[in-house]
Amino acid sequence: MLDGIRVVDLGAFITAPLAGMMLADLGADVIKIEPPDGDPFRRGHGGTYGATFIAYNRNKRSLVLDLNQAKDRRTLERLVLRSDVLLDNFRPSALARLGLDSAALRARQPRLIHCSITGFGTTGPYRDRPAFDAVGQALSGVASLFMDPNDPHFVGPTITDNATGMYAAYGILGALVERGRTGRGRRIEVNMLESSMAFVQDAYTNLTCAGVEGGRYTRVSISQSFAFRCGDSGMIAVHLSTREKFWRALIAALGADALAADPRFATHRDRVAHYHELETLLGERFLTKPRAEWMALLGATDVPFAPIHTLKDALADRQVAALGTALALDHPTEGKVVTIACPILVDGKRPRARDTAPPTIGEHSAEVLAELDRDEG
Repeated sequence: MLDGIRVVDLGAFITAPLAGMMLADLGADVIKIEPPDGDPFRRGHGGTYGATFIAYNRNKRSLVLDLNQAKDRRTLERLVLRSDVLLDNFRPSALARLGLDSAALRARQPRLIHCSITGFGTTGPYRDRPAFDAVGQALSGVASLFMDPNDPHFVGPTITDNATGMYAAYGILGALVERGRTGRGRRIEVNMLESSMAFVQDAYTNLTCAGVEGGRYTRVSISQSFAFRCGDSGMIAVHLSTREKFWRALIAALGADALAADPRFATHRDRVAHYHELETLLGERFLTKPRAEWMALLGATDVPFAPIHTLKDALADRQVAALGTALALDHPTEGKVVTIACPILVDGKRPRARDTAPPTIGEHSAEVLAELDRDEG
């Protein structure tokens, strides 16, 4: 869908590389600009082709430029002026210090869309601070929705980084649609702080509109989300939401008429108020059978449930296999890599414009520079 769109990706780590990969998955020609030693994420697992780099850089071409050198800065400028999108995740003013001022570039190339990702935006007292995922989760309040204040630890995957990259891709796509009507590019600004807050809209509206101060159990109690250990130590998740039919179906499957008659659990509001008591009583029931038996019982109902998988289990699940979610790519020198496919279907098919493995450092430098010379010639 983005065939013919050229994106210059100056990003490192996650935010900008993810946005660039999302555009590449839709067919854009994404040229990843790397310093001579490559994106720092390359070295996350040793070597220069680490798993975290692989996760965010498929379907791109790599061009090595040393932006400390005037010659390479001129090459970057030449490339940008013949591209549709410039994407970076530098601190404010970093490009200007390299002599690549956004306003000047767009004055020379009015169709250019420049998306700049920062930690905290371009105004305010924190504008020049460094930012990574944990900083964004902390300042935005997201971390407080997961963390025990009496025993604070960060847990789980990146949230701020991924949300920010997705919002950046969203902004770029909107600018491309508008440019199709007007012929004019835009400067898009996305920051990690606001992206994190926007990603948990309901937590903020519960606070501002309902006066509910969010915590670790606020959302799960309202949504009636539970995790249980079964008799064989397998784990299972149940999400009842607000509809009475799911509660009644669960009670029937469990044979727990006493819980249905308990006034503490008579209505959804009651079950929210007594969430932990209900969790304990349901948990005792689930301990009486192995997970496979519970899955068979619940599978015969309309109760929303799933086994709680490890990542390895998820990749082996028959539904994941049926969807073809695991994407295997072959690199000519680095071998086979397996990533998670683009989750968007277009007319029933994945938009597999290229399906190429992430590049090695500078793999396409000669190719891209030759194309640039031809374009200018």
